[in-house]
Amino acid sequence: MILVVGDVVDDIGVLPLEPVAPRSDTRSQIRMTPGGSAANTAAWLGFLGSDTRFFGKVGNDGIERHGGALREHQVDPRLVADPLLPTATIVLTLDDEADRTMYVDRAANGTLTVDEIPDDLLQDVDWLHLTGYTFFDPQTRDAAIELIARAKQRGAGVSVDPSTTAFLREVTPEAFVEWTRGADLVLPNLDEARLLIGATGPFVDFDALTRMYPHVVVTLGSMGAAYVAGDIREQVASPRIQVVDTTGAGDAFTAGFLASWVSQREPRTALQGGIGAASRCVQQRGARP
Repeated sequence: MILVVGDVVDDIGVLPLEPVAPRSDTRSQIRMTPGGSAANTAAWLGFLGSDTRFFGKVGNDGIERHGGALREHQVDPRLVADPLLPTATIVLTLDDEADRTMYVDRAANGTLTVDEIPDDLLQDVDWLHLTGYTFFDPQTRDAAIELIARAKQRGAGVSVDPSTTAFLREVTPEAFVEWTRGADLVLPNLDEARLLIGATGPFVDFDALTRMYPHVVVTLGSMGAAYVAGDIREQVASPRIQVVDTTGAGDAFTAGFLASWVSQREPRTALQGGIGAASRCVQQRGARP
């Protein structure tokens, strides 16, 4: 059983169909879909056949809607409802290269507390995955740190995804590493990896990363992904594909990697699983399978 904890969001994706007309109208394709980095990862894990549980917080309107969306992918949703705030919302605008800019309202995501963690949440759990957003928010940080402690007490593995350079830079990499102490695996993208070790040039010192976390997986965009642990180095390239939308690609990669890693601990196979899921994700609109 893999437990994923973190953000669940209503994604509003905006794809301009013509050059943007500032201060006027632009024809666009606009869709609202279920999202959130942690919930996306859980959905991909369930879709890929892993026994998956998800824990997060939504508005009152989100229990059935987001619970149903997760159950569609065979995920066991454990959702808490905020009595006042709505479900978190992100507006994503896509550019000509299918990359996105995000405007974030964390809303109910930002109110998850330690007291709301169910006693049986970690029952039968072999692996816990957390995203950086839960650590970056002071109101939810204690819950994330507590979950790592409980997972380690039960002998479960722990992975973390730094999630965003903007918030990582804001809280400082040193603080993030301290909050995630005890994690077995970190999955940054290249920019997040460079920020974690304070790199000022293009070179990433993987040895510095493995001094922070025992296992490191760095996603490299079109170059694929690399795994590092001690003297072990593995890299798998990405296939040449037509990219439609990069939203959720990192979440899909994490799911594909963990789906294999948790059962086999074979890095090359896990990298291939991650790249396969990410490749499938970027060839469609939206962040879920």
